[in-house]
Amino acid sequence: MDHTFQVDLRGVVDLLSHHLYGSPRVYVRELLQNAVDAITARRSTEPDAPALVRVETPETTGDGTLRVHDTGIGLTEAQVHELLATIGRSSKRDELGFSRHEFLGQFGIGLLSCFLVADEIQVFTRNGDHPTVRWTGYADGRYAVSLAPPEASRAEPGTTVTLVPRRDADQWFATPTVTDLARLFGSLLPVTVRVGDVVTTTGEPPWPTAPGAPVDRAALVAYARETLGIDPFDVLPLSVPEAGLTGVAFILPTPVNPAARAGHRVYLKRMLLTEHADGLLPDWAFFAHCVVDAAELRPTASREALYEDTLLTTTREALGDQVRGWLVRLARHDPHRLAEFLQVHHLGVKALALHDDEMLQLVDRWWPMDTNVGTLTLAEFRERYGVLRYAASLDEFRQLAAVAAAQDLAVVNGGYTYDTELIERLPAVDRSVLIERLEPSDLTTRFDALDPQVEMALRPFLAAAQRAVERSGCEVVIRAYEPVSLPALYLVSRSAAFNDQLAASRERADELWGGVLDALAATAPPDRPQLVLNHRNPLVRRVTALADPELVGLAVEALYGQALLLGHHPIRAADAALLNDSFLGLLGRAVPGQGRA
Repeated sequence: MDHTFQVDLRGVVDLLSHHLYGSPRVYVRELLQNAVDAITARRSTEPDAPALVRVETPETTGDGTLRVHDTGIGLTEAQVHELLATIGRSSKRDELGFSRHEFLGQFGIGLLSCFLVADEIQVFTRNGDHPTVRWTGYADGRYAVSLAPPEASRAEPGTTVTLVPRRDADQWFATPTVTDLARLFGSLLPVTVRVGDVVTTTGEPPWPTAPGAPVDRAALVAYARETLGIDPFDVLPLSVPEAGLTGVAFILPTPVNPAARAGHRVYLKRMLLTEHADGLLPDWAFFAHCVVDAAELRPTASREALYEDTLLTTTREALGDQVRGWLVRLARHDPHRLAEFLQVHHLGVKALALHDDEMLQLVDRWWPMDTNVGTLTLAEFRERYGVLRYAASLDEFRQLAAVAAAQDLAVVNGGYTYDTELIERLPAVDRSVLIERLEPSDLTTRFDALDPQVEMALRPFLAAAQRAVERSGCEVVIRAYEPVSLPALYLVSRSAAFNDQLAASRERADELWGGVLDALAATAPPDRPQLVLNHRNPLVRRVTALADPELVGLAVEALYGQALLLGHHPIRAADAALLNDSFLGLLGRAVPGQGRA
């Protein structure tokens, strides 16, 4: 046996009116929307019919109510029952012609938003020569329909909606508030909207709405300053015919957080849908703020956001292509302007270049990168040095830059966001590009080995030096290299760094995870960091000539600590203890004297 769902109409009205919408202010938008749809319906058969929406606030009505009058098509008594007293049924709306493409929404459902600010809604409506009908709805779900008395009948077709304010909603009916909301939501509507004596519509959008129409950049810049409060870096007209979309992208003049989701101003058939639309542009285009009007994109049920569907996805891709095309044109025709843009928004361009070959070529040619031989673009670096040699992290670059330069090795700093990924993607776009990641151990192959006799004579010193830093887990070697002013260099290969991280994690792990880490350590390659002493440095030579083993140990510990600091390496607890011991020991040797009694 089939049963019918029992619906608490009062609960449904409360749910839709109080929980569907984000703010009570949308009641003005929904009233304007219904009025514009009614005017659109009437003008489809009467092209010369007036197009006016007139709003009276409690200050002018005199009875504390708000009234919205329109010159639209109006409703018959049967249509009032179908459109104003049904929720969720669309078939009748289709049959009556009130769900056509050119309408902003559907009659009736928007009135529910008025219950956010009113306990009672009265609608007086007249269709053609039919008598005026009065519909009264209440927030508890009741409604009544009757013919309007003669004194309340309309002389012309159209509709008057009257709201009786709730006690706690008076602020939403103040004349300045209603005027501001009417201007916010309806400034671009193709009808005249008047609140009291103030006309809140401004006419056509400031951006081109037809293919090939001229672009008034000065007007768009003025619009951005007034509406968005920004002085844009540039303006880019947008058009996606499939979505019936026209508009403009304002390129932001200051850096923004790439992780922040940009909010765009979206109009739907000239009615403001939202000031914070998400997902209109690809994530990488965070440097652009869009203002668009669309005819085909679908709104969500609350009409406060865009519905994520295939058309929105296609539109997002099309808009992304247009922003990308603007960047390419800038690179070709105004490189100086592009350089200014990249200084502000390079992260967005580099994020796009991770997946877009054209943008990667733009970054390769135009984005200046940090190297140990000055600031160069990747293209300039390759032209000068052939192989694109890079350090994959900022720490590696800091450790190796000066020493590599002294060995005539040019190195790019790939430690900033996306830089290493972009460098490693270049050969996939251009097979002639040669890249090489610089390993710390690569430098030792360029250092000069000592004369065998000298190296033999230094073996006792190396043994003492190794004992001094054994607890740090590094290996002491001695080579001759530039610059002479650098006494020692601490080099950590990737495998050695992995082993250090493994050991540090093992110290903090419990018994279970400790066993797992021990197993990993057993399979890790036996590689140790190296403390490379520079035999060309005068201080190192003096240290190697010391006869006192204790002083040798203190001096090597001090050189170890200096190498850690100069290379921006992390200082572990054992390293800090070693540095402290060497400092106090050398200080004690430098300041001899009797101890305290």
